[in-house]
Amino acid sequence: MRKIAIDIMGGDNAPAEILAGALSFAKDNPEVKLYLVGLEENFKDIDIPSNCEKVITNDFLPMDIKPTEAVRRRNSTMYLSCKLVKDGIADGVVSAGNTGALLACATFVVGRIKGIDRPTLAVPIPSSNGFCVMADAGANIDVKPSNLLQFGIMAVEYAKILGKENPKIGLLNVGTEDNKGTEREKEAFAMLKNVFKDQFIGNIEGNDINTGKVDVVIADGFAGNVAMKTMEGVAKLITGLIKNETKKNIVSILGALLMKPVFNKLKEKVDPRKYGGTFFIGVKGVVVKAHGNSDRIAIYNALKVASKGIEEELPEKIRGAIENVWNSRNSRN
Repeated sequence: MRKIAIDIMGGDNAPAEILAGALSFAKDNPEVKLYLVGLEENFKDIDIPSNCEKVITNDFLPMDIKPTEAVRRRNSTMYLSCKLVKDGIADGVVSAGNTGALLACATFVVGRIKGIDRPTLAVPIPSSNGFCVMADAGANIDVKPSNLLQFGIMAVEYAKILGKENPKIGLLNVGTEDNKGTEREKEAFAMLKNVFKDQFIGNIEGNDINTGKVDVVIADGFAGNVAMKTMEGVAKLITGLIKNETKKNIVSILGALLMKPVFNKLKEKVDPRKYGGTFFIGVKGVVVKAHGNSDRIAIYNALKVASKGIEEELPEKIRGAIENVWNSRNSRN
């Protein structure tokens, strides 16, 4: 049985939407056990399914918490959710709480995989080829070339789990030429090329991310997060423009009615709730970060993501991939 801890008090819509999403998921997935980590009052007049267990505490982390404080508040719902994974009681954790706080708890409570310096936030992004995985999407701002290589190794394993058999990898840069970027990007380029060979297609620019050119995009957390948020903004802009244009006259309205199935499919594809949550990869258990404003649908899907990560043994596959790379490099030295 897969076992997942969920931080009931994490997120802008906690606890109501978090609990609703968790209970709905539990009802539809009786083979998964959920540990509902929350405050006593969260469960008042709530019927708890048999595959759920309450874990009661008296503290939770606000959305503006500092990461350093998060690891000191050991009675918080987020900390205890991660500790259930560390202690082997749960296989994974889901939280819509503060990103930095969850990264700190994932790193210092759940613990890093040997050979990983920094866990990374890996996000599936819609593309013309289905999707690509962005790593890092905001967890690590100041990184070294070796960190970028590790992000690549981990993101490739994640992409494989999502269905990409032989993922193509690109390094996000200010140009596609091999000599573009700072010394960090140039060194990371050489390291990625050495490890991934032809699987690494080289540098890519921001306008390549959604074209299907690559399946994995490697970036520092600053550039990755800016790129991801820009894409979200453009998607909202296009959606808004389409809505406004279709209301202008009767011809536009009739055209919109005929195109409604297409618009619905497009909306579903770019809806962040569909993905639900993203992995902090590089830690010993499955840690899924749900969006801060997640509703019950997003939480339901975040739990699906966590369940799949557990079923596919994502941490174990990353551990094996890291060991293979390091062993291969050591044998050549």
